[in-house]
Amino acid sequence: MRNLIALCIAVLCFGNLNAQVKKILFLGNSYTYVNDLPQVLKKVALSFDDTIYTDQNTPGGYQFSQHITNGTSLAKIASNNWDFVVLQEQSQKPSFPPSQVETDVYPYAKILNDSIKSNYSCTETVFFMTWGRENGDAANCASYTPLCTYEGMQQRLRESYMEMADSNKSTTAPVGVAWKKFRDSFPSIGLYSADESHPSIYGTYLAACVFYVTCYQKSAIGATYIPVGINSVDALRLQTVATNTVLDSLSLWRINANKPVANFTYNGGGAINFNNTSTNGLSYFWDFGDGNTSQLQHPSNIYTSNNTYNVELITFSKDSCFSDTITQSITVASTGIADINKGEKLVVYPNPAVDFVELKTNIEFTHILIVDVMGSVVKQMPFERRLNIKSLAKGIYFIKLVKENNTIVTKKFIKQ
Repeated sequence: MRNLIALCIAVLCFGNLNAQVKKILFLGNSYTYVNDLPQVLKKVALSFDDTIYTDQNTPGGYQFSQHITNGTSLAKIASNNWDFVVLQEQSQKPSFPPSQVETDVYPYAKILNDSIKSNYSCTETVFFMTWGRENGDAANCASYTPLCTYEGMQQRLRESYMEMADSNKSTTAPVGVAWKKFRDSFPSIGLYSADESHPSIYGTYLAACVFYVTCYQKSAIGATYIPVGINSVDALRLQTVATNTVLDSLSLWRINANKPVANFTYNGGGAINFNNTSTNGLSYFWDFGDGNTSQLQHPSNIYTSNNTYNVELITFSKDSCFSDTITQSITVASTGIADINKGEKLVVYPNPAVDFVELKTNIEFTHILIVDVMGSVVKQMPFERRLNIKSLAKGIYFIKLVKENNTIVTKKFIKQ
């Protein structure tokens, strides 16, 4: 909890320095379109200087089994390289008995996820865990007793959505869990509309905050956008419950579960052995800081002079959808490694990229070379922090940044 509080403070103070753009498609039904959840989410994000472009196909009562053949849903999937596609099943079906859900829900969830990945392998599928009805599902109570209460229905929804996320290696947006926490903590505040099923504006705002935290891994506490009808005290309560629900359990909801984390250790004297301890990595690029590079998982490098070197490892996930970079500064002396100082010096983002890449660095450079995998220079220019790569063919490239003393720092990126 202490880490969460620190994160929230950091976001509130410095969130505008890390503004991000996301593209999100919603496929669901009235639980999504009532109160226009995508629009509320966009406004929450914008209050933190983040921009979300959304689209949706959310016909009333629609099921996964209908979305898989719906021309509008399929066309919208294919219309963009989405960052996230949110899948929300009909409100009751995932709460039915496990054997029924395995037949009537899971196969269609897989087909939708496969369609999403076939369009753009880097899209993250997000399963929208919905909430149990206010007093359970009376229509189905007689045939399956867990549905006779809100708690029983909510538990089955949780189990089914988490199973869908796990089996499809995707993310869960735990709206239903946040809903239960808020309902238990503030029972006098109504999350439901009069039909005891669809969300009130409170319920939609809670869901929007959960989606913001899920997609950005940033706190929703302090969002300045508050829908009409919600006072500031209740808004803060909704923001806090949403934030705590997601950030306290990132691994449980499989948030960033598919992204690599770069890390390494090393030992030796002038010849240094590097032990790659990255997770979720499929390919690697090493820059040893002396002009030598490697794409081996566990390389070695012989340093010919005593000096301090910035050793950088870039770890790439499957399909090179995501990457993570770590830089460690090591001092090589005649007796071996003398000092260790971790700290990233340069970030290239987004990576992979389509039209532009941005350079975030505290190092002074004079000019830039962009080199293809064959070693040919395809672009040369004075140092800029925003690089136009529209004209480059799809593939792997290296940005070589040159300092005044002709020292070169290399970064790898993917052009999509």
